[in-house]
Amino acid sequence: MSESSGEEVTNASVHEMPLDDIVDESELEVVPVVIPTPLVVADTENLMRVDQFLAARFPEFSRNRIQTAIRRNLVTVDGTPIKPSTRVTLGQIVVFVPPAAEHTGPVPENVPLDILFEDDSIAVINKPAGMVVHPAKGHWSGTLTAALAYHFLQLSQANGAHRPGIIHRLDRDTSGVIVIAKTDHALSALTKQFAKRTVEKTYLAIVSPVPQFDRDIIDKPIGVHPYQREKMAIRDGHPTSRPAITMYEVTERFKSVALVTVRPQTGRTHQIRVHLATIGYPIVADKLYSGRNRFLIGDVFRHHANAEQVLIERQALHAYQISFNHPVTKERLSFSAPLASDMEGLLNFLRSENK
Repeated sequence: MSESSGEEVTNASVHEMPLDDIVDESELEVVPVVIPTPLVVADTENLMRVDQFLAARFPEFSRNRIQTAIRRNLVTVDGTPIKPSTRVTLGQIVVFVPPAAEHTGPVPENVPLDILFEDDSIAVINKPAGMVVHPAKGHWSGTLTAALAYHFLQLSQANGAHRPGIIHRLDRDTSGVIVIAKTDHALSALTKQFAKRTVEKTYLAIVSPVPQFDRDIIDKPIGVHPYQREKMAIRDGHPTSRPAITMYEVTERFKSVALVTVRPQTGRTHQIRVHLATIGYPIVADKLYSGRNRFLIGDVFRHHANAEQVLIERQALHAYQISFNHPVTKERLSFSAPLASDMEGLLNFLRSENK
């Protein structure tokens, strides 16, 4: 399945096969042995925090990864494990076992991440619009996986070295919350929850025109488009078709535009985008399914003085909230990602004109 996979999509094979069959051992990364080098604290480094000391000596690693290594006792000062806040002194010997630089996965890139939550098993990220989840044709750098490889010391490799930590996906131009597995156990446990549909997902979308009903359920199978490779379509009885259910509710109404809250019950490719477009309420600025990649003031107010001003230039879809059971503690967790600034700006403009 391509990166342009659905708003929240579990492993492409999870519904057809046992979980053990999902992992292809031939894809797992082979990590070479790393021999640590003793580092002597210099005069200019006296009284530096040890995490700052290592960040300066190893600029290829983020402070987050270094601090994780310290917490896992992979760093010693004069032979003793320490805390990230420990200060080193002149002449002390620091030993750091860094993650291997050679790998078959994505090349780590210092791309900023909005980390909403992190522990030893999972991380929850607020993905910006425009970021591809993992490398694909035409998108080899600046991906989420490259950023993850830079910021985190450990990520699950069970879905292949080129998709470290990836459990589900968001389309490139969909913003919002995405869950990452740091361990293979976490990935396995969360993949099962996606398969059993116990993961609850909530999206916010801006559509046009305003839906006729306050709320509705769309139950239409989705398969590959008959002649446009990059698109999906409603297809009943086709070999690629799979059941898809989406619930939506109108949250705010404006002139010819509405904010809707969407709760997909399945995780098909482009599911929300296809379903809303099919019933006549496509997401604004969704080039694939509305035919336009920009939404202008003039699209709402034809005779407005600034009719040509662009309000948003990507599909107005945001993964707002996700709820699941923690893979280790089993505690029910819920995380929300603030609405992306471009969507917030669009709504604020509509609200101001709606007074």
